[in-house]
Amino acid sequence: MLLAGQAHATGSQFNMTPGVTDISQRVYDLHMTIFWICCAIGLVVFTAMFVSIILHRKSRGVEPATFHESTKVEIIWTAIPVLILIVMAIPATKVLIAMEDTSDSDVTVLITGSQWRWHYEYLDYNIDYFSILATPRGQIEGRLPKGDNYLLEVDRPLVIPTGKKIRFLMTSDDVIHSWWVPAFAIKKDTNPGFINEAWTMVNEPGIYRGQCAELCGMDHGFMPIVVIAKEPEDFAIWVEQEEARIAAIREEEQRLLALRMDIDEQMALGERVYLAHCAACHQPSGEGLPPMFPALKANRVTTEDRAEHIKVMVDGRPGTSMASFARQLSLRELTSVITYTRNAWGNDTGDVVQAVEVYEYMQGKGE
Repeated sequence: MLLAGQAHATGSQFNMTPGVTDISQRVYDLHMTIFWICCAIGLVVFTAMFVSIILHRKSRGVEPATFHESTKVEIIWTAIPVLILIVMAIPATKVLIAMEDTSDSDVTVLITGSQWRWHYEYLDYNIDYFSILATPRGQIEGRLPKGDNYLLEVDRPLVIPTGKKIRFLMTSDDVIHSWWVPAFAIKKDTNPGFINEAWTMVNEPGIYRGQCAELCGMDHGFMPIVVIAKEPEDFAIWVEQEEARIAAIREEEQRLLALRMDIDEQMALGERVYLAHCAACHQPSGEGLPPMFPALKANRVTTEDRAEHIKVMVDGRPGTSMASFARQLSLRELTSVITYTRNAWGNDTGDVVQAVEVYEYMQGKGE
């Protein structure tokens, strides 16, 4: 019966999953051990209770005992729970110590949460990028059928090698988030101003999904996590491709400084960037959700103050939900989305912001 119950619990959608790592299996085994101990305690307690109720009821003529304050009974019902807690604490402590042991890691990734995206920085490589929700707005707004991984898909997943110990350093740019991947048995808060640690070692290649598990504000549910585990050889190829991609972006940014982009090119790219990064707060229509998220349509900054517009996009607004996009977007994307918001929804300023303007401000040369 116990084996059958264990098998049923493993496949149940209502139970904790065993996960895909050694530590997640240990957490699952600990969970089931404690579960069966609790079941045994419940069985003993309720059996004793119902036996007492049935066999010692008044209708049978049973006279109640008159003794009280028995030292022996007090010692027994205090000692037994203490022993049970000790039995439960020993395996729990071993698992907790193992979960916190981030030593001898092969790869270290700094994870930074911000509303409502994750930033991944590989400290062993020259790689960093943001990961944001990739579910189409049409699905969110009910205009398209929901996909299989609705609200659990991102544009750029975290990529890690299998068979290697991955150390995660976790912090936040704004509010408290929580990086949660059930398959890894990892759920760790990312607190602004603090660094938390966790680790994993995935044995099999695959795609693993999670979410922010802390109520971090409006659109909290739009902050998914996707991790792709690759074989070490494939991971090495990915690292090489990523470093080459980042180097190409840097070269393109330098080339852009000497070019003047036309408004049609910028509006097309700017709209795509806006819908991916800005529409969740300011709405696709640019009307925002005042007072928390101001409208960009007919806004003084987006229609008049060009320098302030660049400043807000690069630096953000401290103390608000407006984050800096200097690291989140490429120079071309920054330039295009600024141009787009200055000309969309009837703003029609005719301004075509060039890459050199944004670059000079980012280098401290802007007024």
